[in-house]
Amino acid sequence: MTSYGMPYLLEDKTGKLTGSHFVDINDRLRLTLRCTARGSTHSTYIIYNTTVGTDPVATLNFGSNNSLGTIAFGSGPQVPMGSFLEPSPNGSAKSRKFIGSDGQQYRWSWRTTQGEEWTCTNASNHHVANYMLKVAGEPEYDHSSGCVLTIEEAYPHLAAEMLASLIIMRHIVAHNL
Repeated sequence: MTSYGMPYLLEDKTGKLTGSHFVDINDRLRLTLRCTARGSTHSTYIIYNTTVGTDPVATLNFGSNNSLGTIAFGSGPQVPMGSFLEPSPNGSAKSRKFIGSDGQQYRWSWRTTQGEEWTCTNASNHHVANYMLKVAGEPEYDHSSGCVLTIEEAYPHLAAEMLASLIIMRHIVAHNL
């Protein structure tokens, strides 16, 4: 991949949890979140890395009443979301950690950094990713929500995990779980 010396700035086209496209402004990475099943007992969302093809890179299954369900990466096993994203020791549902495919620990936290809705740090507390909402008063854009998922340039191999874990975290807050 081309090194730009800058993070991946993935424009969230809809800003919705029900489906969106996340496209890097330098066209280095494209991820798609799509709802593939919705019913009274469960909802299924699939994340595709459309940069390299159309195979699913993550599958998120939520239970009835928007409860947390399972997550699977690629053709791997389904893991309970509550085990994949473990709550913080302080008990806050808005701060959870997970172990990435690289064996390192990452933590998403809600509104802990000014200007960022969500912030992801590693075990050394270094910034890895964040999700920002459209700035209040900013004009409306065609085909864009104004929201951005930023992933530091050293972490493109974790992009699907970052997006999947972010979607779960946003789901937790949206449904007050």
